[in-house]
Amino acid sequence: MTATESRSGDAPNQDLIYQLEDRPGPIPATFAAIQHVLASFVGVITPTLIIGSVLGLGDYVPYLVSMALFVSGIGTFIQAKRIGPIGAGMLCLQGTSFGFLSVILAAGFIVKNRGGTPEDILATLFGVSFCAAFVEIAVSRCIDKLRRIITPVVTGTIISLMGLSLIKVSMTDIAGGYGAENPGALQNLALAGLVLGTIIVLNRFGIPLLRLSAVIVALVVGYVAAWMMGMVDFSSLAALPAVSVPQPFKFGFAFDWMAFIPIAVIFLITPLETAGDLTANSMISRQPVKGPLYMKRIKGGILGDGCSSLLAATFNSLPMTTFSQNNGVIQLTGVASRHVGLYIAGILILLALFPVVGGVLQLMPKPVLGGATLIMFGTVAIAGIKILAEAGLNRRNMLIVAISLGLGLGVAAVPEVLTNLPDVLKNIFGSPITIGAFSAILLNFFLPREPEEMDDYDPDNLIEDSVGTNTLAVNIPDYSKVHPKATTSDPSAQLTPTG
Repeated sequence: MTATESRSGDAPNQDLIYQLEDRPGPIPATFAAIQHVLASFVGVITPTLIIGSVLGLGDYVPYLVSMALFVSGIGTFIQAKRIGPIGAGMLCLQGTSFGFLSVILAAGFIVKNRGGTPEDILATLFGVSFCAAFVEIAVSRCIDKLRRIITPVVTGTIISLMGLSLIKVSMTDIAGGYGAENPGALQNLALAGLVLGTIIVLNRFGIPLLRLSAVIVALVVGYVAAWMMGMVDFSSLAALPAVSVPQPFKFGFAFDWMAFIPIAVIFLITPLETAGDLTANSMISRQPVKGPLYMKRIKGGILGDGCSSLLAATFNSLPMTTFSQNNGVIQLTGVASRHVGLYIAGILILLALFPVVGGVLQLMPKPVLGGATLIMFGTVAIAGIKILAEAGLNRRNMLIVAISLGLGLGVAAVPEVLTNLPDVLKNIFGSPITIGAFSAILLNFFLPREPEEMDDYDPDNLIEDSVGTNTLAVNIPDYSKVHPKATTSDPSAQLTPTG
């Protein structure tokens, strides 16, 4: 049976120059790979830059950026090549997940507040992430059953909390960053405004490629403007080594239960986002979106995510996930060949070898980064709201969302409310993501469903209402709903979030 014969009738009608198993020549494959790298590059390195800045990791940031690129390349290779049961066997790029950002920061502060050094922070972050990655590996084997518990109302609530809880990070960067000597200086606001304005202007162009590259172009414009204003000093780059060598657990291995639980919760949620991204990829690659082959790809792709996160922790990087913006690049280029993923992996690994890449990115003024992440995190929150709207805000769902958002945002705004709890509970529930997730999951499990919801579950369709949170490019297609009415085929159809 051919791919065309087996694909769902719901798939968008578009022409592919290269099908999934085709082998483009080196020149077209390299050109397509470069476009994927440009669309995802900001997403791969931004979480590392934010965590390095907020937690004061300083001199380690160039190395950490190199490792993020290195593991992204390895993970992309695994997904495209499919090694045994690991990998989706499709053109899907792996990158650092924004979904973990808030819980990673919370875990870092747990170590930092008890006097831990940067090395202690990194040892704990990577040790905990290594252990928590097994949660996603386990979930990959039973993803079709998990959907009964982690429903769209739970997923939408958690994703909204992810975005809303990170807005403060963006605004702090716009003001000048943590510990800035002159927070809110006019030059800081002007730089952030320039980046925001550039993204908005490029987003309104009718050229899809400009829209896909809006964020990276805006960051370059902001970086150049900051350099012309005398806010960038490249002298420190001379001290960087010529080559970055991946070293397993370079900073050691440590574990902390209080840090583990919030990160494990996110590893429970991200498989559903990955399933949505892989379904979108299947649709535009003219592959089945139901049946045994589809389920094999979903389970293999989620297992690939978990294994990539395991490798990420081993090689000193943050958890990985399948990026959704690359689905827009596939449709834009007409190249769905999974063999292009091998070229993408090679480019990312090549970039990872040179720490000067991370060094230059570390010197990016905080207002420049903040101007871009404000849109990124805002669109993450909007993605969650979109999922909630599509799930249906009946009385039951509104109660779940209201209580969970209230608890999550309330703890973030007034952390003193947990003052008298034991330290273990204080650190666990001090994360807005954790308390919001537990609230949503428990309420969704115990509150009786509305009659019209009883027959909505379809085990063959895992992504009825899911959407990824790692899209840094704007105005790319959203294939989050596998539904007869989902006929979006314009790569500039709408604004979606970032991964």
